[in-house]
Amino acid sequence: MSEMRILVICILALAVSSSSTNSNDVPVRRDDYEGGVIHDITHSFTPNTPVGIYPNGLGNFLTLLRSMKNGSDFNFSELKLPLHAGTHVDAPGHFYENYFEQGFDADTLDLRVLNGPALLVDVPRDKNITAEVMKSLNIPKGVRRVLFRTLNTDRRLMYKKEYDSSYVGFTGDGAQWLVDNTAIKLVGLDYLSVAATDYLTAAHRVFLLSKEIILVEGLKLDDVEAGLYTVHCLPLRLVGAEGSPIRCVLMKG
Repeated sequence: MSEMRILVICILALAVSSSSTNSNDVPVRRDDYEGGVIHDITHSFTPNTPVGIYPNGLGNFLTLLRSMKNGSDFNFSELKLPLHAGTHVDAPGHFYENYFEQGFDADTLDLRVLNGPALLVDVPRDKNITAEVMKSLNIPKGVRRVLFRTLNTDRRLMYKKEYDSSYVGFTGDGAQWLVDNTAIKLVGLDYLSVAATDYLTAAHRVFLLSKEIILVEGLKLDDVEAGLYTVHCLPLRLVGAEGSPIRCVLMKG
């Protein structure tokens, strides 16, 4: 091979390398894939992500410890994240001290409950989820996973960094009716708590008492049609944690 040809090949290789590393492409962030066959129902984490006990949102949660801009060979970040921020799951130890001490943590949550057929239903927009509302939804017998879309989605509460205590959630009697009259083991809702503010402790304790019902909170249910899907939710394996961030997707068909 001639020296000229080798030189041309080297120049082309450098050009390709430069193009790939200095690309101006914009990253694609999406919620739907394959024309709506897959819906990502997880909210992205940003400094404005709402957190129940933080009045002004999550704030800075990523720290770049090693930076290529500052001469490092790689980028390396540290994550500091409250377990009940954004889309997350509650373990039994969240509202029961004895369960917390016994180790019923995020690492013990049953993946068979967190993955499988699920029903997305629309809740009447003018009230909390009471026993009366649960009856009115006419959820078919045997359904084990239900995602409840409420006024919270219409109000876009998960997009507001300030915690809003006026959100819609379960009342104590609504939670008890679900436990007593359905086969539901996965309860999903579209704000930071499945329980309405005035029933925060009561409804959580009803749901978590058996250690069989898993609560997924802060779901992103915008622009998803009500109906039957397959849900896949995966929490982090956090030993000793009473909750965890979770990634959830819905699949149609």
